[in-house]
Amino acid sequence: MFRAPVSRRLVSRLYNHPVRITRRSASTSSTSISSPVRTGLYATVFTISAGLFAVYYFDSRSAIHRYVLTPVLRYALDPETGHKFAVKALGSGIAPRDTQPDDACLKAEIWGEQLSNPIGIAAGFDKNGEAIDGLFNLGFSWVEIGSVTPKPQPGNPKPRVFHLPSDRALINRYGFPSEGHTLVISRLKARIPTLEEEDFERGVGPASLREGKLLAVNLGKNKSSPPDAVTDFVEGVKKFTGLADVLVVNVSSPNTPGLRGLQTRTLLQELLTEVTKARDETIAHLRSSRTPKIILKIAPDLTESDVLDIAEAVRTSGVDGVIVSNTTIQRPPNLSHPNKSEVGGLSGPPLKPITLSILKTLRSNLPSSIPIIGCGGITSGSDALEYAKAGATYVQLYTEFGYDGVGTARRIKDELKTELQKDGTTWMDVVRRSVQEKSFKEQPKPLQQGEATVEVLIQEAEELKLLLDSFGEKLLSGADSGVSAETTAS
Repeated sequence: MFRAPVSRRLVSRLYNHPVRITRRSASTSSTSISSPVRTGLYATVFTISAGLFAVYYFDSRSAIHRYVLTPVLRYALDPETGHKFAVKALGSGIAPRDTQPDDACLKAEIWGEQLSNPIGIAAGFDKNGEAIDGLFNLGFSWVEIGSVTPKPQPGNPKPRVFHLPSDRALINRYGFPSEGHTLVISRLKARIPTLEEEDFERGVGPASLREGKLLAVNLGKNKSSPPDAVTDFVEGVKKFTGLADVLVVNVSSPNTPGLRGLQTRTLLQELLTEVTKARDETIAHLRSSRTPKIILKIAPDLTESDVLDIAEAVRTSGVDGVIVSNTTIQRPPNLSHPNKSEVGGLSGPPLKPITLSILKTLRSNLPSSIPIIGCGGITSGSDALEYAKAGATYVQLYTEFGYDGVGTARRIKDELKTELQKDGTTWMDVVRRSVQEKSFKEQPKPLQQGEATVEVLIQEAEELKLLLDSFGEKLLSGADSGVSAETTAS
């Protein structure tokens, strides 16, 4: 009785044991057979993924981004979330790069500095300096961050950004959301390589840390500051001098109450005088020899009289240039998208004719020594060239970058190159010719009674000298004739 159960247990073990072995063997065999297939599948997926990433990363025009990723993000995310996602992606370093060298015909010159091309990214995209190098990597030769306000502020309530896809336009009422001077300054300093800190502080090389490229900081004012106060801009100039190649005084956003009021002649004259003075005093106390240029950014919603006042203030204040223009509060009648009724500043192609009109008026009232940067509705190389022919030295874009994606700068540069080569010219030649023809030329003032200048006196002295020389020659000629007559009579 005792052995029987044992025998049954033993038989059961013997019976079940080979079954388990067989099952394990089958499983092992199946794994060994499927392993190469699985490995091959993984390798294929990896190769395809790597290939797609390589195309995405090294395709300077980034067709995948233009035709796939950007549209998907635009429809999957609300405009502000999509904007933030793009800034973070560019700041992470995983975004594509413009791998192509810029053609020689694209070279631009501003303030005696040669840039590799005339295409820049305007303020508004990278508000807090998070993606500076990512934007330079896309082929822009001018990256402008901001607007940066002295103290952090959240900006206007959401929603505050609206796409108008059928118009390829954008309306925003951000209201200068900013992390403030301190945090942005820390980001700018963090870019500087440790081994180059001393050279940077002494002003060696551009603040962009890249030859042929400029870094600009767009300065705004806090909403809580008095509307007519200039202290926010003066503080910004003092803080960012030495850390930027260009400082932009932004008095033209339509989304900060009272800001555009600073464009009136008296207030603007005071503001520009104060900021240039602050720049010069700050440079005098720094070890740096890098003196940032100060430029003014104006609105497109100006009358001709307004533009004339601005031109007068710019000419007499020592400001180095003007950006034309910011967004507009106008709503052209050809807008078709329902979002056109949203409050805020409109940008994109509908802004272009408005901006060009202001630019042409301003160009004819500024001397050729003061460059104008054109900004508004640029979507192609031919648009950029149109700005150059109107008298702009350089151009910026923003809205088209949001619609077209990371390959925008390369595509526009390629189109511009084709346009220039078709005409057998270069960007710098077009700019020189148009600026020379269209710029303001100082007319000599008529002399008042009893008034004379050194130049006039010199001219009169030269004319008197010519008369005396002529009279002397006649006297010598007469004397020679008398001598000849006497000799003949003898």
